[in-house]
Amino acid sequence: MDTEKTYTLQDLETTEFDGTPLAVVGHPIQHSVSPAMHNAALAKLSESDSRFKDWAYYRFDIAPEDFSRALPLFHKRSFLGLNLTIPHKVQAMDLIQGVSPDAKCMGAVNTLIWDEFGYDGFNTDGVGLSRGLEVDLGISLKGANVILLGSGGAARAAAVQCVLSGCAQLHVGNRTPARLQDLMSLLDGMSGCDHIQTFALSALPQDLPSEGVVVNATSLGLKAGDPAPIDVAQLPDGWKVYDMIYNPSATA
Repeated sequence: MDTEKTYTLQDLETTEFDGTPLAVVGHPIQHSVSPAMHNAALAKLSESDSRFKDWAYYRFDIAPEDFSRALPLFHKRSFLGLNLTIPHKVQAMDLIQGVSPDAKCMGAVNTLIWDEFGYDGFNTDGVGLSRGLEVDLGISLKGANVILLGSGGAARAAAVQCVLSGCAQLHVGNRTPARLQDLMSLLDGMSGCDHIQTFALSALPQDLPSEGVVVNATSLGLKAGDPAPIDVAQLPDGWKVYDMIYNPSATA
């Protein structure tokens, strides 16, 4: 099978995938380099463990209106694991048999593991963000001042991780007030961050401290020519920016 191809719902309905298949599922998905990364890792693992020789990682473009139809087909085709990206992380919560405690808290899943009776869901976005900030920017979320942009699955995980890690301030901005309120409802009753506010992307929060980090969890940056979600020139000089989008390498 061609692991560089972008597959569709029709392919899932008509194609038998040999060995142990894995996949990333999103819409759009052509930008994803996950197959290249994971197939390289699988090839390396197979050098020392023959069990991985027949494993392969694919890319599927599944529209949100087709996702509930596609998920049972992935299970039928014995896809051992699925990575979910925009826009499926929240929708999947109601379609799977089990959800890990952290994913339930975050209201989104990005990883599904095959079980005889269905898929179990997990979320690695939060811990991935925390580690990425520490490794790439030298920033610990504990005591940090954070501006979070977005309200989708990645933003939900990031917001919960910020609170659980004990950030000093969390400002959450989004274009859609209703979705922003849904995200904030996840944080109700959580302890760890005493200062949580929302704002419209058209106007940055006022009286920001001298240092902090902006986390972009929106989809802006996936397409060439996408504008930046905010005007970073308005930030104090000590602020840094972290983009949860990793391809293209230079984003908005």
